[in-house]
Amino acid sequence: MTQLWVSTEIDAPAATVWGLLVDLDAWPRWGPSVRGASVEGDTLAAGARGQVQTALGPSLPFEITTFTPGVGWAWKVAGVTATDHRVEPLGPDRCRVQFGIAWPLAPYLAVCRIALGRLGQLARDKASHP
Repeated sequence: MTQLWVSTEIDAPAATVWGLLVDLDAWPRWGPSVRGASVEGDTLAAGARGQVQTALGPSLPFEITTFTPGVGWAWKVAGVTATDHRVEPLGPDRCRVQFGIAWPLAPYLAVCRIALGRLGQLARDKASHP
């Protein structure tokens, strides 16, 4: 299925941004649609399953469908293909982050743009105050 992408460049190391992308405790800080999350076994990896508490209230099951450490991961939420998350180093203290969604979910790109802005701020704060 065709994906639509939004991206931003962040003045922080790719490893810092990656850490935020895989830290379930950080998800509500950068993800506007997330209030909390848990994963069975406490580790994100391909095939991992868990629950995501949405901002609208319901807790939904998720499954990590692809996972490449330090590069990207994607998931299904409630059985529906959801967001693809990618990070690409552009130098020691700069990276590009991309979120992709299936084209039928195009309105969700607005939420992804907000998430990228929040993620960038968190990463810059973390990089400047390790």
